[in-house]
Amino acid sequence: MAGSAMTNGQTTSPRVFFYVQHLLGIGHLARASRIARALAEDGFDVTVVTGGTPVAGFPGPHVRHIALPTITAGDAGFSGLADIDGKPVDGAFKDSRRDLLLAAFRENQPDVVIIEAFPFGRRQVRFELLPLLDEIAAMDNRPMVMTSLRDILQERSKPGRDEETVAVLKQYFDRVLVHGDPAFARLEDTFPPAAEIADKVIYTGLVAAPPPAEPAERFDIIVSAGGGAVGNALIRAALEAAKSIDKRLSWALITGPNLPQSDFDAISSAAPAHVSVYRFRPDFASLLKGARLSVSQAGYNTVCDILRAGCHPLLIPFTAGGETEQTVRAERLERLGLAHVLPEETLSPQTMMQGIRAALVVSGRPPHRLDLDGAQRTAEILRGLL
Repeated sequence: MAGSAMTNGQTTSPRVFFYVQHLLGIGHLARASRIARALAEDGFDVTVVTGGTPVAGFPGPHVRHIALPTITAGDAGFSGLADIDGKPVDGAFKDSRRDLLLAAFRENQPDVVIIEAFPFGRRQVRFELLPLLDEIAAMDNRPMVMTSLRDILQERSKPGRDEETVAVLKQYFDRVLVHGDPAFARLEDTFPPAAEIADKVIYTGLVAAPPPAEPAERFDIIVSAGGGAVGNALIRAALEAAKSIDKRLSWALITGPNLPQSDFDAISSAAPAHVSVYRFRPDFASLLKGARLSVSQAGYNTVCDILRAGCHPLLIPFTAGGETEQTVRAERLERLGLAHVLPEETLSPQTMMQGIRAALVVSGRPPHRLDLDGAQRTAEILRGLL
């Protein structure tokens, strides 16, 4: 396997080629960007390859960015792929992306290849990832290959899918980086055949941002919808609840950048004086630090921000398309006394109001011992392996 590159007898920074494909929200991209930044700050030469809708500020500073032609999920159930204009992608489009990815890999000559989610997820892009993995496998001095994985996986309903994942891991991958705290969730909890790849698994801790700065502005209740593509109902229910709950409480509704403009305009015009509406707040993490309550879905990155800030949450797990991952995370946090949970299927202005009132009763912020330093730990792990 490759190690640190040598130039004229001098050792250069180890090169990391980090592939991440987000299809609906921005959670995968945000987590990968946090890891990429930690690697760069640790002295790695990092190239991040993305293929989703461009998002301002990602993958962030200190890394090289290669953007493949955009693909998105055809719908919330991830059935099918579409281009940036919403048109289904065809074979020629896929061939072009594959060729661009392979060319970028050859030019980069990395020491480490990290592929986010695959083969546990992102089967939609195996048309380009399997050719990349085949090329790596045929190399005499090949890079180390790893998958970058969140701690809780989506349940698989199709027979044979888990076995297929294990086979791909055994054939192509050297390590499985699980970005979680095993005291909170272990890979085998949501991936039954994990024992078959136990020799490859390394837990990094949860990938949270560094502790936030003190908030420059304070709100009692922060309502957020991640990227905003599927959070319209959550935001609207919170807006109606805000009209009925103590108007001395100040609210910030953060809709996300992907909410359609017509919906954003309607929400903004309907907001009462004590409710401020934003598409995006770059200081989101620090706002949480100053808030009494966070209302959000239960995505990995949002939960990490909440845990880091020490803010009590009301979580509404995303369940469209049969998604189970957020529900598992939310229920585990609830059992630890670290969250209140409102099931998405029961979401309404009335249940939102009841959930917020119940969550506001919580006094103080219960301590937790979950490991949130997974980005820095990932850099340490790579150093050790190289």
